[in-house]
Amino acid sequence: MASELKLQSTNYENLKILAEYCNVNSILKRIGLRWKMQLLYCISEEVYQFSKLKKVFPTISDQVLAKRISELQDEGLICKREISGTNPQQLKYSVTDKGKDLIEIILALNSWGEKWEN
Repeated sequence: MASELKLQSTNYENLKILAEYCNVNSILKRIGLRWKMQLLYCISEEVYQFSKLKKVFPTISDQVLAKRISELQDEGLICKREISGTNPQQLKYSVTDKGKDLIEIILALNSWGEKWEN
């Protein structure tokens, strides 16, 4: 578990300066969490249930998977719906328009990386 930054620490001051200088840093910090963009991409490719995501990423713990899915929902990048007619109840995740816009950016960044990777 990550500890909180001390208010007098150099790291805290550095992060504060970076945030004031460029908002991109806070966005990258949010979307750069392990598994987050991979999960968003998989959901966009119709790997849309918890169990299916778990099969794609077998080393992710259930706790972390649930947390990342919750974060993606809270940020409005995915939404969940019940699959009708299932017993027990099953959920389906889908990418929102906001999430689709982010995927376009991530794919463009990936293309840039492939072009310029040494």
